[in-house]
Amino acid sequence: MFWYTLTPLDILLFRDAKPFTPEERAWAGSVFPPNGHAIAGALRGLLQDKTHFQLKGPFLCHAKAVTDTDEPNVRLYLPRPLGFIGSRPLVPLAWDERLPLHHALWDRLQPCPLTTSLHNATNAEDEDEDDDNSDSVEQKYRQYLPSNVVEEYLRYGQISEPDWIVKHEGEDKPWIVETRPHNAIQEGTRQVKDADGYFIENGIRLKPGWSFAIAVDEKTHQAIEKFGDTATLRLGGEGHRAILQPCDELGQQWNRLQELSRHNFQTSGKAIAYLVTSGVFERLHNNKKAMCRAWPWEWKLAHTVNANQTPGQLVSVVTDRAIPISCRFRDESNKSTPAPQVFAAPPGSVYYLNQPQQLFQESELGSSKSQRWRQLGYSELLWISYQAPPS
Repeated sequence: MFWYTLTPLDILLFRDAKPFTPEERAWAGSVFPPNGHAIAGALRGLLQDKTHFQLKGPFLCHAKAVTDTDEPNVRLYLPRPLGFIGSRPLVPLAWDERLPLHHALWDRLQPCPLTTSLHNATNAEDEDEDDDNSDSVEQKYRQYLPSNVVEEYLRYGQISEPDWIVKHEGEDKPWIVETRPHNAIQEGTRQVKDADGYFIENGIRLKPGWSFAIAVDEKTHQAIEKFGDTATLRLGGEGHRAILQPCDELGQQWNRLQELSRHNFQTSGKAIAYLVTSGVFERLHNNKKAMCRAWPWEWKLAHTVNANQTPGQLVSVVTDRAIPISCRFRDESNKSTPAPQVFAAPPGSVYYLNQPQQLFQESELGSSKSQRWRQLGYSELLWISYQAPPS
């Protein structure tokens, strides 16, 4: 895979999956970060080719202002794992018999409840006592973690308290939302049109130094090289432009993460799967209706409710609100029509398993449709070997 930065030249519009016409809905929302379909559409517009891509990302990256330090010029950033309350990791009740709620009753048809461990809770109480006796300023927590922090997480299964604290502008939120009203004036008057006359849309503007990071396959890379070291493409709605530039540093950082993840996946024992891009887990039921949920359908729960069930490996899940993804089809006449809406698990979702388990999308048995989601960068997992807290 060959890595690139995508640096916007203006605000970006990644409209949500809701249908929008000015006379019916006055607000046009914008979702962020963009999904793999938005990136693939931008690349197809640049290359003027309908060929299939293999993508990684999109992620975020930050270019440092000072170049005379040991830090890389461009640092890859991943969304924070949701398996933490502040800086304290969550643990499934089934994994720690010392937890006060270990014997509590819970619905066995659902993933196991999560709580913070006794060890972490005690440390947090000590920290709270120290804070009460000092005039310390409230610290901001990172919502996007640099690759070196993620690397430590993959290596040791933990993220230290200092690594959660924001060190650079934008690590808590590397973009701002700009609200832009639009008016259309009636001809020969000074009044706004009754129909299509007024609507508002939210645009996204990345903060200084921040860009997108993507990786493409070799064939796509060779096609992009024809444009030289720098190419300009249209990204998102309204054709706003972004600069596409190669960046080998991002590839080096990603390869280190992948190497650690592969090692952890091959290690037996309890594991944590960390979702770093939107996860699309779709399944057709008997009535031919597609259903989406927050974890893979092939991952069966480790706990059962009757003797007829076969236990799986999945113990628990921590996730957030689903992300709607609305794609479009193009027929032979190049006519665009909306595709069925899909709901994805958000980046940062975390899965707790008794043993690592491969995604159906990545296996040879996976359908061409499910494999296509992976080729567009969805459902990217990094694996962590679970480290039990000390007694």
